[in-house]
Amino acid sequence: MTVSVPTTTRAVVDELLRRIGEGDAERIAELYAEHGDWKLDWPEHEHGRAATPWIRHRSTRADAAAHYRELAEHHVPDAVATEVERILVDGDDAVVLGEIRQTARATGRAYRARFALHLTVEDGLVTRHHVYEDSLAVAQAFDPDGRR
Repeated sequence: MTVSVPTTTRAVVDELLRRIGEGDAERIAELYAEHGDWKLDWPEHEHGRAATPWIRHRSTRADAAAHYRELAEHHVPDAVATEVERILVDGDDAVVLGEIRQTARATGRAYRARFALHLTVEDGLVTRHHVYEDSLAVAQAFDPDGRR
């Protein structure tokens, strides 16, 4: 059986979002290049904290899989929703705009965070993954004292 692999920017982004929705970290990571540019728009001193270990820069396909595994481990699985409001495509680049709704496993606090995800697709694989999100909402949900 031959599996068709998406190659256009829009097709890759649509498939990536579908796989993220399914939650299989290894299948999600298959859509990332072996080496890429993955950044999160968070204060550097906040990267990799114990409560939010998925928040850090990445550079490999294995890192991408680890990101999605860590993200799942720290959230309540039945309390997750993402609303994609718009996908804008310009050549190899795409921007996904929307809102995530999650619940922090450690504190039980629900949060909502607006996001923009800038992706670049080359040869059918994601080579850039830059996330801009409401980091304060996430940090407050994971703060054991709820004071951030």
